[in-house]
Amino acid sequence: MGSRYEWLIGMRYVRAARGRGFLSFISGVSTLGLAIGVAVLIVVLSVMNGFARELETRILSVTSNATLMGLTGRLTDWQRDQAQALKMPGVIAAAPYIEAQALLMHGTRVTGTSVRGVFPQQEERTVGLASRIEHGSIDALTDRSYRIILGDALATALAVKPGDEVLLVAPQGEATPAGIEPRMRRFTVAGIFQSGMYEYDRGLALVNLTDAARIYQMGTSVTGIRLALANPFQAPEVVRALAVSLGGGYYVSDWTQIHRNFFRSIETTKSMLFLILLLVVAVAAFNIVAALVMVVKDKREDIAILRTLGAGPRNVLAVFALQGIFIGLAGTALGALLGLVVSANLEALVHGLEHLLGTHFLDARVYYMSDLPAYAERGDVLRICLVAFALCALATLYPAWRAAQTHPAEALRRD
Repeated sequence: MGSRYEWLIGMRYVRAARGRGFLSFISGVSTLGLAIGVAVLIVVLSVMNGFARELETRILSVTSNATLMGLTGRLTDWQRDQAQALKMPGVIAAAPYIEAQALLMHGTRVTGTSVRGVFPQQEERTVGLASRIEHGSIDALTDRSYRIILGDALATALAVKPGDEVLLVAPQGEATPAGIEPRMRRFTVAGIFQSGMYEYDRGLALVNLTDAARIYQMGTSVTGIRLALANPFQAPEVVRALAVSLGGGYYVSDWTQIHRNFFRSIETTKSMLFLILLLVVAVAAFNIVAALVMVVKDKREDIAILRTLGAGPRNVLAVFALQGIFIGLAGTALGALLGLVVSANLEALVHGLEHLLGTHFLDARVYYMSDLPAYAERGDVLRICLVAFALCALATLYPAWRAAQTHPAEALRRD
């Protein structure tokens, strides 16, 4: 396959001879079909990668890397636990928190939410939610100020803006002559945050930790300790080691455990899409079979002449295998280039299409985000290109074998 004349003849057959442009057209269609299949695979897997990375980033911006909680739902000696956590290798911040459910009311609007009590300065070091507050500041959550910061979707549901008041109703009740009444307190909206994840923007409110302790009758206890790590992927090992160092008796969790189903479903979907869309590449590769069979049939006279000049079956096979391999290389390279370009500009393309059609493709309430990020991983691109080229190489074997089996005398007699 390395001799010069086999390469020259194979490349000449790729181009159209005079009066036989249809064969070159078939080769071009095969190349284009392969390129489209490869490009679609790269773009789809890039979208899945981008979705996973964006989801991971947004989850880490609103949740801690790991959490240490008491088995009863309370940590009484949390200062000791916090100090021990800060001594652990890889822990860069540790902050106490109180988390509970509540009803928020504003006028005739009522909605349930999760209330998180935090110390503002410590919360800023633990998670990045403080930087996502668009109106107001987390520093406004001072002790006894009874201020609250809402997610933007939650604020929309309540029809409130900074400066408005909401009524917080806690599940815990108080005994009165009229019966058990829920604990209630008015809060002033001090800010609105937007995390980019509807789950949190619609169901999370921040208050000062001491204010939350009074409302939920926690005393000096907290729900748990939230940890920020230098390497978030080490969260399972670090938080378990912390619980062991404290003597056990704690409930631990981390972001990979809480959101495991999200990432598992993404990986499963990615694998299924790869297998399904690989059929598109396979169909394009089988088009090469049809194109080469037609070329072999058209070039029977040329094959016979080559054989009479001394070319062996292996030389003839190499001529047509080179032609199929060239089509495969060209289609794979063009598809990879097209897929990478589309993936790099996908968000701009989607926004332009949305503007043109006057619609919005992604609903944040369903997909957790309103944009369509894409990230092409090198491993995915290499895997797609290798599989596509391998299919093309396999597709060339049968037509090339048929060409190699051509008998010169029979071919010349028929012609």
